[in-house]
Amino acid sequence: MLRRTVAAVALWAALGGAALAQEGQVWIQVDRLPTLGRAQLSAEGYSEQLPDDVAGYYLGSGWYAVALGPFSPAEAEAVRANLIAEGVIPTDSAITDGAGFQQRFWPGAPGAAASDPGELSASSAEVSAAPATPALPDESPAEAEASEAALSPGEKQQLQSALAWAGVYEGGIDGAFGRGTRAAMAAWQARNGHEPTGILTARQRADLLAGFNAVLDGMGLDTVRDEAAGIQVDLPLALLQGPVVEPPFVRYDPRDAGGPQVVLISQPGDPDRLAALYEMMQVLEIVPPTGDRQRTESAFVIDGRDDRIHSTTYAWLVDGQIKGFALVWPVGDDARRERLLEAMRASFRRLPGVLEPGSVDPGEDQAVDLVSGLQVRVPRRTASGFFVDAGGATVTTAQAVEGCERITLDESTEARVVATDPALNLAVLQPLAELAPRAVAGFLPGAPRIGAEVAVAGYPYGGALARPALTFGTLADVRGLNGEETVRRLEVAAQDGDAGGPVLAEDGSVIGMLLPRDWGTQVLPAEVSYALDAEAIQGALAAAGVQPVLAPASGAKGAVALTRDAAGLTVLVSCW
Repeated sequence: MLRRTVAAVALWAALGGAALAQEGQVWIQVDRLPTLGRAQLSAEGYSEQLPDDVAGYYLGSGWYAVALGPFSPAEAEAVRANLIAEGVIPTDSAITDGAGFQQRFWPGAPGAAASDPGELSASSAEVSAAPATPALPDESPAEAEASEAALSPGEKQQLQSALAWAGVYEGGIDGAFGRGTRAAMAAWQARNGHEPTGILTARQRADLLAGFNAVLDGMGLDTVRDEAAGIQVDLPLALLQGPVVEPPFVRYDPRDAGGPQVVLISQPGDPDRLAALYEMMQVLEIVPPTGDRQRTESAFVIDGRDDRIHSTTYAWLVDGQIKGFALVWPVGDDARRERLLEAMRASFRRLPGVLEPGSVDPGEDQAVDLVSGLQVRVPRRTASGFFVDAGGATVTTAQAVEGCERITLDESTEARVVATDPALNLAVLQPLAELAPRAVAGFLPGAPRIGAEVAVAGYPYGGALARPALTFGTLADVRGLNGEETVRRLEVAAQDGDAGGPVLAEDGSVIGMLLPRDWGTQVLPAEVSYALDAEAIQGALAAAGVQPVLAPASGAKGAVALTRDAAGLTVLVSCW
C-alpha cells in the first residue's frame, strides 16, 4: 500500500500539486457522507495517503463531500485513472466542477473567510466529540423550492428515506417528489412546529437528516479497508472487536456479550461455489432459519430472525470472486440496524485481492461444529428413530419431539408429528418431502425368547457420527420389573441418544423401541433399559394409518449384517 501511495503522490506532484482553484478547474469527489464527523474522518484518512490536496465541503441537505484537487480537467482524468488503478480511491469517484460545494470543513477554515458566519471552524477533536451541522439560513417557500430543485436524485432519495424513518412516508424511494412525498413533508413540518407547506427548507432538510443519521452516533462508524480480503466498508468499530481471519470469513465479534457481529465474506468462486456458500450460511447459528431468502447465479441475500438476533447476509459474484458481508444485530433495535445496514451497503467497495482457502493455519480451536470459526446451528436435542414404511414414516419417542418448532430426519428432511401416545412414549412422524428408505422395520411376530441376544441401534452422540452405532446386550424379560406388559426389559449399556432407536433380534427383526432411561418414575440401574414392545408399536401405527410390516422367518445374522441393516433402518431425529 505504501508503494502505491508514494507513486500516486509523485504523479500528482508532477501534474501540478496543490494548485489554487482557478476558473475551469475541477475536483475528484472520492466520498459523500451524511454526517460531519464521518466526513472529517474520511478526509483525515485520505490526507494520510495524499497529504496536500484533500478538501472537504458541505454540500447542503446534511451531506458532506471529500474531494481531491483542484486540477485542470485533463489532469483530473489522469490522476483519477491512476489512483483508481492503484486502489487508493474508489472506482465510483467522480470528477465535479465543485458547483455544489458550500462551506469548507477540511483542512480547517481558510483564513480569508474566517469571518464568514457559515464557515466551519471545529477542530478534528471537536468534530469527533460533537459532530455538528453548519448553521443554515431559513428560506422563503420560493427559495426552498429553488434549493430543492438543485438536489441530486440521490439526495432526494435520502430525504424520502428520512421521511419514511420519521414515520410519515410509506411510498417508494424513487427521488420523485409527488403528492405522497409532499404530504409526508407537510406532516413532518406540522409535527415539528413548522408551517406545513409541503416543501422543506434547507434548514428543515438538515434537521430531518440530522435526526435520521443520529441513530448512528456512538457506533464509532469508520471505514475499514481490508487489503487481504479485498473489501472496503464502513463498520461500527466501537461495538466490535477483531478482526479474526478464517477464510472465507473475516470476523468482527461482539465487543460486549449479546452485541452485534459483522462477518466479511471473501473467496474465489463461480456460480456453483456461490450456491454452496448460500447453503452453508443457512446452517450457521448467526443465520436464523426463519426469514426471506433470494438467490440468483451471481448474488444472494439471506434475512433471518428469531427471538434473539436479526441477521442479513449479502454476497455477490463478480469476476470470479465472491464478496459480501453479514450483519448480526440484537432484536428490538430495528432503527439502528436498518440505518447501519444501509450505510454498510452504500459504503461496500470491492478492492483487488481475495482470501484464499487454506491461507490461514486452522489452529487447535477448530471443531466439527464450527465453520471457519462460526458456530453451526445445533438442535435443542437429538434422539434416534427408525423407518416403518417405504414412504419414510418414522417412529421415535414422544419426548424427543415435545415442544419442537421444527423436526428433521437425518438433519436434512423436515418432518411433522402425525400421532403421539404419551402413555407409551411413542410418536409417529411423516417426512414433508419424499423419502425412499434403504430399509424398513420388519416386526417380529410373537414374543422374543428371554435370554436372546439383542442389539440396540441409535445415535448416542447425536450427529457427530454419520452412521448409527450398535450396542449389544440380552433380553432379560418380556415384561417390566413391575410386570408391565407393553415393555421388554433389556440388559444393555445403552446411552441417552439411543432412545427411540430399534431393538433388533439376532435375525434383524424389530422386537421393540428403546425407551429413555429417565422416563417414568423408576430409577433403573445403569445396565437396565426398557424397550416398548413390537405389538404396542404396531397398534399405534395402525391407529395412525401406517401399515406395519412383519418380518419373514430367517436365521440369525452376524454383527456385520446387523450393522448394515441398522444403517439403512435407523434415523437421527433432531428437535429444533
